[in-house]
Amino acid sequence: MTIRIGILGYGNLGKGVECAVKHNPDMEVTAIFTRRDPKSLKILTPGAGVYSVDEAAAKKDDIDVLILCGGSATDLPVQTPEFAKYFNVIDSFDTHAKIPEHFEAVDAAAKASGHVGIISVGWDPGMFSLNRLYANAVLPGGHDYTFWGRGVSQGHSDAIRRIEGVKDARQYTVPVESALSAVRSGSNPELTTRDKHTRECFVVAEEGADLKKIEEEIVTMPNYFADYDTTVHFISEEELVRDHAGIPHGGFVIRTGKTGWNDEHNHVIEYSLKLDSNPEFTSSVIVAYARAAYRLSKEGQTGCKTVFDIAPAYLSALDGAEIRKHLL
Repeated sequence: MTIRIGILGYGNLGKGVECAVKHNPDMEVTAIFTRRDPKSLKILTPGAGVYSVDEAAAKKDDIDVLILCGGSATDLPVQTPEFAKYFNVIDSFDTHAKIPEHFEAVDAAAKASGHVGIISVGWDPGMFSLNRLYANAVLPGGHDYTFWGRGVSQGHSDAIRRIEGVKDARQYTVPVESALSAVRSGSNPELTTRDKHTRECFVVAEEGADLKKIEEEIVTMPNYFADYDTTVHFISEEELVRDHAGIPHGGFVIRTGKTGWNDEHNHVIEYSLKLDSNPEFTSSVIVAYARAAYRLSKEGQTGCKTVFDIAPAYLSALDGAEIRKHLL
């Protein structure tokens, strides 16, 4: 049976979901919901309907899993519990500190309606989270390290664009190579925020803007740049379009630990990602978990789940025999 996918939100993530579904023959996009004028959207999937978000609830019988592609700041805390009343839902909520309360809200709504909700799916939280858990279970006495980048931080780029005199900007989060090397050596270094990452900014300034003032505002910005060694490059709009149009990202999850009666042997577990497109990779993870949401729902399960609660076999289009034969 084909899993019918609905997409709510048609920005970078929604478009990535549409592309990911194309590569999963057991799925199809049946509807896309938007807060914009539906007539203004040019989608890629032949035959899929485009509707106002206000029409979503009326389509509940036509969709097996609704994928929510809004932002974590204001959209998903409202949308995921709300749409869990009508659909099996999945989101990429990534405000780590607020995941527990988001889980509770979605769990209550999904249990009350008899649906499955899977939250915080992507690569971090998501794939990185799984690797932290696996590594902690295998090496209980150890140290965790997470490095992000090199990649574009969309939130930090937006923060720069809000500064007076800035026309456009891209900000890259960059792991410090010496810190990575120290962690990989198994020496368990104590690393501060500044030790682990630097921030590199490429800024297009308005004509006549005070460049020194802009740079000072960037490097001293609390919560974004003040705790990091930050480099600011002023470039032309043409250079920004030519060299910084993509949304690459990635990173490393590393755990070091010891085994043996007297902790005589050192071990390093490392998982890494190098992504050409952050939203397209995130979308691909979400689509795999949409398959899991569908299967769990068919089994009669309800409530909120995270990546920790779902067995890997639920993600694959292959059956158990094929997985054991080819991947075990």
